[in-house]
Amino acid sequence: MPTPASPPTVTPLPPLAAQAERLIELGVHELAGIPADELRAFAAGAGGANDGADRNGNGVALLAVHPDRAPASALAPLLRREGKPGFVVVDMPDVDDFAPSGAVELPDGPLYLVTGLDRGDDMANWSPEEALPALTEQDRTPLLLTEGIHWVLQQPEVLERNRCFMTIGSRLRKANGTLDARTPAIWISNGTGRDGRERRGAPKVGWCWWGNRHTWLGFGSTTGRES
Repeated sequence: MPTPASPPTVTPLPPLAAQAERLIELGVHELAGIPADELRAFAAGAGGANDGADRNGNGVALLAVHPDRAPASALAPLLRREGKPGFVVVDMPDVDDFAPSGAVELPDGPLYLVTGLDRGDDMANWSPEEALPALTEQDRTPLLLTEGIHWVLQQPEVLERNRCFMTIGSRLRKANGTLDARTPAIWISNGTGRDGRERRGAPKVGWCWWGNRHTWLGFGSTTGRES
């Protein structure tokens, strides 16, 4: 297993009230069927939870919409980088079928908080198969794909060239009960292959194999989720 490096400092997220306004600006509340005032009220009532801390001691709490209300296919195009919209790779038409897996348990209700975010740079060049037990030992759970997208929507700079991340809390269970070997990730397109040159530099939702390592992909994770 690769030796972990020291994780970089991640800039704290905006206050929850500002995050709510960002989601309203993007129209996330409409695609989720949540009135804007309800979103604002949730953020106001949950403001004290923004004191959650990551590994570096930064205050971090992410406002997230339940994936049943705002799926990855609807959120990905809202991402922006260098003026280019995000997209889902063409060979992942079943992206919304990737659901919470393992120890990931979501709070009841359409809105919740994700605390103690970490991009997982110290696990770059680990495979998902290696990273999951290590996260479990640290009392952390991997991010869902939708949570990762929410993070980048609120803090676009978290997605850096050669510093992107996987979201292995979302897995696809096949009809025979086994898990699909694909694991979701969010990174930056190089504009090659089926992405198209016009998408070079755009945020990209794709997948990697469960047993493969990638030097430029860490593992997004959280210390907990709160309603």
